Amino acid sequence: MSVAAGSEIPAAIEAVTADQPAARLALAAALAAPSHAYLFAGPRGSGKRAAARAFAAELLAAGAPDPGDARRRALADPSPHPDLVWLRPPGTQHLVEELRERVIAASAYRPFEGERRAFVIEAADAMADESQNALLKTLEEPAPYAHLVLVSAEPESLLETVRSRCQPIRFARLPPAVLEQRLASEAPEAPEPKRRAAARLAAGDAGRALLLARPAGLELRDGAIGYVAAALEGDLASAPWGRLLDAAEAAGERATEEARAASAERAAESGEEEGSTAARRRSREGEEGARRAARRARTEILDLGLGLVTAWLRDLAATAEGASELVLNADRGAELDAQASAIDSRRARAGGELVMDTRRRLRVNVSEELALEALAFRLGELLSR
Repeated sequence: MSVAAGSEIPAAIEAVTADQPAARLALAAALAAPSHAYLFAGPRGSGKRAAARAFAAELLAAGAPDPGDARRRALADPSPHPDLVWLRPPGTQHLVEELRERVIAASAYRPFEGERRAFVIEAADAMADESQNALLKTLEEPAPYAHLVLVSAEPESLLETVRSRCQPIRFARLPPAVLEQRLASEAPEAPEPKRRAAARLAAGDAGRALLLARPAGLELRDGAIGYVAAALEGDLASAPWGRLLDAAEAAGERATEEARAASAERAAESGEEEGSTAARRRSREGEEGARRAARRARTEILDLGLGLVTAWLRDLAATAEGASELVLNADRGAELDAQASAIDSRRARAGGELVMDTRRRLRVNVSEELALEALAFRLGELLSR
């Protein structure tokens, strides 16, 4: 059922927006009088995706024969609810064919179970202009039972014609104090200085903070710091970019395993006979999904690793200028002091620009190893002047 003005906010939404009071109130108002299109906008890790799932679950529970069951299935990830379509980009961009088939065409069909259908486009800013233009007619003339939710960390990358047709739900960046408090309960095994550094380095992203507080994240940070140290010392024969590539490879392998396990679970639940046409199709789709998941995971870890390189260069500049209170890698003060004493802060800041340029290039499928190797040599030349 809908949430009337002044009534209790659904538990699922309350849970995922505990640190986003403005978004929580906006979602409660939206459930009271649902619109046809929403834009959940805010920084990475601010809770947009979880809130979108909880919101879609409430939309689908309204008018369902069994609201509790509809809500439970919609909250599952991946969801078996036939009226929830959740679109993730397979790589760096959404495929226009997939958008046309799974959202634009599908939104014209009536709900399978209840009174509504929900279509969530995750990382909506990864839609090319062609995809966004294709979506415009659906946003302008939606079916009365269709609700679209666009989730974006970079809403300015969306066309104004798309943004203007969506009701905004804004999420704020989570402050380090909130992230540190979460890490105290979610990663209590990590030493307190490591948790504090992870909270500062996460840029408001709760998932990233948790990763950085755990062994895989700590190893990635060590690789990023070692990458800069090798460039400073001219020790590039050791190929310091290898640690970042290894971390990305490991993340891709984990994502592959998780995607295959989820696919096998769905196959078991479907009851399809092994070797049947439907089972073979599901197997092919599962393998393709696993490849896509691995690609996304690999890209995200490489980008995070380079972000940590940028953070270290930023901290070197701050330390060299006597602004240690601005340092993000607060648990590595001795190393920062040692390196900052032999570096020009202006060159450290310029190095950060080189890293950002490489991060942008990696989004267009350049060779990862060559890009990281070239960046290391450019940093070495810049920082040793």
